[in-house]
Amino acid sequence: MSKKTDFERLRARFREISVLGQAAGVLGWDQESMMPPKGTSARAEQLSALEGVIHQKLTDAELGDWLAAINPAELDPVDAVDVRLMAERHIRATALPARLVEETARLTAQSVSVWAAAREASDVNVFLPILLRMVELKREAAACLCSGGTAYDTLLEEYEPGMTSGELDRVFDALRPGLMALRAHIAEHPKDVPEPRGSFPHDAQIEVSRKLATLFGYDWEAGRLDFAVHPFSSGGRGDARITTRVDEANPFDCLYSTIHEVGHAVYSQNLAPDLAFRPVGEDAGMGVHESQSRSFENQIGRSRAFAEALFPLMREAFGAFGAGTAEELYAMLNRVGPGFIRTEADEVHYNLHVMLRFDLERALIAGDLSVGDLEAAWNDRFHADFGVEVPDARRGVLQDVHWAHGLFGYFPTYALGNIYAGELVAQLRRDRPYLDAEVARGDLSGMVAWMRQHVHRHARTQMPQELIAAAIGHAPTPAPLLEYLTAKFTALYPA
Repeated sequence: MSKKTDFERLRARFREISVLGQAAGVLGWDQESMMPPKGTSARAEQLSALEGVIHQKLTDAELGDWLAAINPAELDPVDAVDVRLMAERHIRATALPARLVEETARLTAQSVSVWAAAREASDVNVFLPILLRMVELKREAAACLCSGGTAYDTLLEEYEPGMTSGELDRVFDALRPGLMALRAHIAEHPKDVPEPRGSFPHDAQIEVSRKLATLFGYDWEAGRLDFAVHPFSSGGRGDARITTRVDEANPFDCLYSTIHEVGHAVYSQNLAPDLAFRPVGEDAGMGVHESQSRSFENQIGRSRAFAEALFPLMREAFGAFGAGTAEELYAMLNRVGPGFIRTEADEVHYNLHVMLRFDLERALIAGDLSVGDLEAAWNDRFHADFGVEVPDARRGVLQDVHWAHGLFGYFPTYALGNIYAGELVAQLRRDRPYLDAEVARGDLSGMVAWMRQHVHRHARTQMPQELIAAAIGHAPTPAPLLEYLTAKFTALYPA
């Protein structure tokens, strides 16, 4: 059997695995957006069965033989990366018992529904028993996979390859003082900022959301817009779906949730088509993914230039809405305050939300914090960081769906995404000095094309920080993000 044949067999096997994973993704999307409430039990069994089949295919001894027979040095660079990723997935899967994989998938399907009910009732006690079991399963998985670092680092690797909690501590230690200083500056120099006023009907919000998605390059023939308790994006390339939610008192929750998820979806739609159904053809990691959603949502979507483009859309859809000019809309979009909800947080406070979750989930996995003490720990930390008391569990520990999904290690990628976005948009502005003029007239095609060239088309051919470094010419740091935030918000809240 030739080495080429071994590689072809690996490609065929991982194509099957990719297709099955995409099918599981569609079932997950349906559960959170379309599935009737009584479908939870059946969906849990369906997802458990699918994950079991995927696990069998990943752990097949024959797959290990094919990998062992290949010399990556004899392959072209992209194929060599593909083989490395295949081997890593085979090794990780082999370390996990099938029973654990299937139980985790089954529990996740159940947990999401329980979380949604607990959030609606603002009753953390409804969710804690199933969360406790999820934490136990994640600790067990980390113990199976751990080969050096901490249990949390092992889980983090799934979302941000090559990153460690120690490196995150260094990054956040560099970021936090600047954020706290900026927050203190704004508190010392308050400013009256207009708030949304008027009527914001559901259908009008969705109409504007669809227009914004189109402006940001979303391919409607390769996606759709639906609704979820916690907005998310799912799928890729020819089927990248987005969700949003509507609050008729606050149109920006809907509009900016849509823009955020469009950032994810446009990245997924623009991944290299010739690498489809291969590990090397997937996204580079969640930090890079979040760099797209956060740059779309904030550095472009909350810019003064974008306020020029958004203002007429708002007036057409809602009439008088509380801002009489694009400049007033710009101030409205960038109001700073210690809000409770991460997804609605301003850019100054957002990363503080992420750091809170990072520290708490790391303590949960390490066993330094019990699930029963989680709400109290959350409320204490929130008061220390934001200076206000959490009013209820719905606006506190129950607001995010991630722990119900078992996504321990995901939260830090939001802050990494902001850091990567700071670097990418700084370089984008250097390469396109006329960017603001384009954005102001509603033309975001140049921005999307730049991201496609420097980020999207590379898929997973590089490690996350290598990909960003190749785009900007140096290793990424928090400095451009802090410079951007300081310049923007000291101008908005002058001394």
